[in-house]
Amino acid sequence: MSDATAIDDILDLAVAGGRLTPEQGLALLEGADLLALGAAAHAVRTRLHPERVVTYIVDRNVNYSNVCDSYCRFCSFYAAPGAKEGYVLSRAALARKIEETQALGGNQILMQGGTHPEWDVAWYAELIAFCKSFGVHVHALSSPEIQKIAAVSGISVRETIERLRAAGLDSIPGGGAEILTDYARDAISPLKCTADEWLEVHREAHALGMRTTATMMFGHRERAVDRIEHLDRLRALQDDALAAAGGRDAGFTAFICWLFQPTHALKADEPAGGAEYLRTLAVARLYLQNVRNFQSSWVTMGPKVGQAALWFGCNDMGSTMIEENVVSSAGVSYRMLSPEIHAVIRAAGFVPQERNFYYEPVEARFLDSPERLREVVGADPKNLALPAEAFDQVPASVAARR
Repeated sequence: MSDATAIDDILDLAVAGGRLTPEQGLALLEGADLLALGAAAHAVRTRLHPERVVTYIVDRNVNYSNVCDSYCRFCSFYAAPGAKEGYVLSRAALARKIEETQALGGNQILMQGGTHPEWDVAWYAELIAFCKSFGVHVHALSSPEIQKIAAVSGISVRETIERLRAAGLDSIPGGGAEILTDYARDAISPLKCTADEWLEVHREAHALGMRTTATMMFGHRERAVDRIEHLDRLRALQDDALAAAGGRDAGFTAFICWLFQPTHALKADEPAGGAEYLRTLAVARLYLQNVRNFQSSWVTMGPKVGQAALWFGCNDMGSTMIEENVVSSAGVSYRMLSPEIHAVIRAAGFVPQERNFYYEPVEARFLDSPERLREVVGADPKNLALPAEAFDQVPASVAARR
C-alpha cells in the first residue's frame, strides 16, 4: 500500500466518524495534502453541523491584572510581581468595562490575568462576585490561575472551583494549555502548571457540571508528536465528561487553536504561516470529533485565514473581541466587530448567527458598530484605553501601551 493510499484510507475513516489513533493523526499532520485535509475536516464539520450556520459571540477580554510569576518565555504581556509595569484594575475600571460591554451588546466577559503569588481564593471570589453582579456570563480564570489560587489558599483544586463557582464563576476558559506535554512545557513555560495539572482543573470542573473550553497554542518548541498527544489527551478527557453526563452535552463546549507569535526570548523564531495553521486545525477537527464546536482564530491569523478556517473544520468565528490585550502585546492586532463578522461569514458562503457561551442563538443587535464603539468607549476602537485614573496602579509606560 502506498503512502498516498494509506493517507486516503485514514481520511475516509475520519470522515465516516471513525476514531483516529495517534499514529494515524501524526501521519495526517506530517504527510496529508492540505486541501484533502481541509475537505475531510469540512465533511466532519458538516456531519456535526449540517446547517450552513457559522456562529460568533459579542464579548470582551478583560485582563484584571498583568502581574504573573510564571515567567513564560513566549509572553509579552506579563509583569513580574513588584515590577513598575504591573497593574491591577480597580473596581471602577472593571465596572466601566463591563457596562461598556453590555452597552455594545455583549453578554459575556472573558477574564484572565496571571499567576499571583499572594492572592487567595477569597480575593478571587470577591472579584468574581463583583463581575457577576452586573448580570453577565463570567467566563474566567485559566487552569494555571486556578492551580495557583489553590496552592496559595492551601485547598484542593475542586474546593477552589466550588468556591469560585458559588461566587458566580460560570465557565472556565482553556487558556494556559499551550501544548499539553512536558517536553513542550519545559521548553517554553517550565514554571507554569504541568499538563496533568491543566487537565485536572478541567476534569474537576466537568465533574461539578461546569462547561469549559479547550485550546492549543502551537508553532514554538513543540514537535508534531506533541501536537497529537495534546489532542489525544483532550479527547480522552472529553470522553470522560460525556460518559459521566450520560449522553448529554458536557465537558468542552469548543476547541480553539492558534499559532504562536514569536516574541521575547523566542523572537528569533520564524513564525509559522497560514498553511501550517490550517493543516493543524484540520487534523484537530478530524481527531477531536467528540468536541462539537471549533472556533476560527482570526484574532491571530487575520480575517482572510479566519474565513478559510470555516472550510477547514470550523463552525464558529469566536469572539468579536471588543477588547484584547495579550495577543496584541505580541504585535498582532486584528479587529472585527459584528457587522464585519457578518460580512466575512456571508462572503465565505455561510449564514451568520450570534450566540451565547452555550451556543444558544441570540438575536444580533449590531450595537458594536465602529461609530457606537467610539460613542460608548470614547476611544479609537483599535486602542480601547481607559484613562490612567481608572487603574489602581498604572505606570506611564503601561498607560501608554494600553
